[in-house]
Amino acid sequence: MTDPDFQRARTPEAKRARENAILAAAERLATANGVRAVTVTAIADEVGMHKSAMLRYFETREDIFLRLAADGWQEWSAEVRSRLDAVRPYADAAGPEREKAARSIAGVLAHSLVARPLFCDLLAHTPLNLERNVSLDTVRAFKLRAIAEVAEIGTALRAVTPLDADQARSVAVTATSMAGALWQMAAPGTTLRAFYETDPELCHSVVEVEPRLTDILAALLTGYAVASTTPPVGD
Repeated sequence: MTDPDFQRARTPEAKRARENAILAAAERLATANGVRAVTVTAIADEVGMHKSAMLRYFETREDIFLRLAADGWQEWSAEVRSRLDAVRPYADAAGPEREKAARSIAGVLAHSLVARPLFCDLLAHTPLNLERNVSLDTVRAFKLRAIAEVAEIGTALRAVTPLDADQARSVAVTATSMAGALWQMAAPGTTLRAFYETDPELCHSVVEVEPRLTDILAALLTGYAVASTTPPVGD
């Protein structure tokens, strides 16, 4: 229910507080119902504002979710880097030990993503629509934040693997790209997921995101490690 007497924020502090309230409302709704289902009107109702008043703080619905996506990148990056600090480097490992180490790192990336359902949902929607209905300045600001976090994760990966900078960035980008895609395929908590699980002829369509993502990233890490340590032909 919107409040007709809702007052516009007049100070920078009040504006930030109002923006945070809008972001929190969008986060609650998207966590409960999925990003796709949340409208700008629903967000305004949740925070107790008229839609026109709320759009003084954000350009569009997509602007709100793009801000949440940027925050998600920062939070995910911080956790991954913290957890990779505890991983034993495997630059000199070979054979089964290298594969085991690669799978451990893949598990860190996969688990930290699956533990953030809203971020996984946002990762899929970002290129599909969130970047399509905002100003170019907003897109640029978002992209720069995401690129910076990918670089930070790449540096952390290079500290525990023999990967070069491009390979490490590729692992981080693959992790988030596949997490977004697999999350949509898995459709957790939806009627579609329940339908797949209860139909004997369709149960093979059920996607378990964490093990699938771990397998993909482990294969990528192992392949890059082999390429990094294999001498060129003729040496």
